[in-house]
Amino acid sequence: MSSVADRLVLFTRPGCHLCDVAKEAMVRVAAATGETWHEVDISGDRELEGEYGDRIPVVLLDGKEHGYWRVEEDRLLRDLGR
Repeated sequence: MSSVADRLVLFTRPGCHLCDVAKEAMVRVAAATGETWHEVDISGDRELEGEYGDRIPVVLLDGKEHGYWRVEEDRLLRDLGR
């Protein structure tokens, strides 16, 4: 699921307005920290849809759920050590 190099993963689905806002926030966090992140579209993945479908977008930090529905940028920056 997650790349070893990326500490940050954003679960999304197409047509999700909150996902678009979250992606913009992730770009800002990446620019501020130098961290990489990647997006995972949960569409069509029954397991991911079952786990995260009602809470999309979902941010994972180091493989653990950090938040959902919106990216809490200040908290994420703090938790990344920035």
